[in-house]
Amino acid sequence: MSKFPRLSIGLPLVLPLAALVLLAGPVRAQPSGPPSAESPAARPAPASPARAQTAPGPAGRPARGIMRYDSNQDGVVDRAEWMAGQEARFRQLDADRDGRLTQDELFARSRATPANAVLPSDREAQRQSAYFQRLDADKDGSVSQAEFIAQAERNFARCDADKDGRTDAAECRQALQRNR
Repeated sequence: MSKFPRLSIGLPLVLPLAALVLLAGPVRAQPSGPPSAESPAARPAPASPARAQTAPGPAGRPARGIMRYDSNQDGVVDRAEWMAGQEARFRQLDADRDGRLTQDELFARSRATPANAVLPSDREAQRQSAYFQRLDADKDGSVSQAEFIAQAERNFARCDADKDGRTDAAECRQALQRNR
């Protein structure tokens, strides 16, 4: 006879709990983005200490989504803050500093790295390719800063539902949900 009491947990209870534990890790590790499944260029880049326009959010945490561009911390992002953030984001993505983004540079954070050894799914790779083709207006195989900023302007215009030149997370979320 064993010194330990015998637990009688049934298999129907153990399997769902095990699945929940296994699935919770990757879900929590996913980067957060805006409240919609919009394009990567519309998604703000991850916060980094070098980015002056990253405003702190509640409780001193880095702001998320569009609000990370609220550099004066007034609760809204105006067109100037958005554009300054997108220009900084272009510089951050332009790894070789040639003033143009390749598809690899544009989607570098979703590529496999030693810390994240998962390549994009086939569907995600197709979406990335299609998005890159839309950004590359002159079809030269790279995205210039002008092409990148043109898309950023369209993204801001979509989020600025009342067309007052300012937006916040709630207005952007509502506008993007209406545009689906």
